[in-house]
Amino acid sequence: SLREYISENQGNLENIVILETGTARGFSSLCMAKALNDSKISGSILTFDVLPHTKKIYWNCITDHLEGPITRQELLEPWKQLVNNYIIFHQGYSNIELKKIGLQRINFAFLDGSHTYKDVLFEFNIIKKHQKKGDVIVFDDYNEKLFPGIVKAVNEISDNFGYEKKIIRSFNERSYVIAKRTS
Repeated sequence: SLREYISENQGNLENIVILETGTARGFSSLCMAKALNDSKISGSILTFDVLPHTKKIYWNCITDHLEGPITRQELLEPWKQLVNNYIIFHQGYSNIELKKIGLQRINFAFLDGSHTYKDVLFEFNIIKKHQKKGDVIVFDDYNEKLFPGIVKAVNEISDNFGYEKKIIRSFNERSYVIAKRTS
């Protein structure tokens, strides 16, 4: 989705700003950093999570068995150049921390933090103020059975706020929504 956004806006992008909630291990941020790097676009990825970046914890991945608890920083060490060039890690709850950011524009967002209706709408309401026509928000875990709050919020957003939704279905009940601002 990010590569498509970059391609569609190639001549109009100087410095892209991406906001993510729900960093976890940093995989999504890393993928977006790779997309920026491959596209030779400068930009920043601000990623928010309650999990600390420099505290040793278990990450529910293979390194837990190989190395024991490590920091996210250590986990992402093999991709240090991408991390240093593009990603800014921010610790805290999005409903507190997003109010503090001073961004003019958020070109692209990936929301995978809190999965409640209230929190998804809160994050959206912060982001929409900083988006223009053609900008994108990707919502993870669009699944009525597992996360009805996300589905309700995303449907409301697409019905009432000028965002066209495209549902991407994956495997094992995984779905995403790509919401593109139309006005």
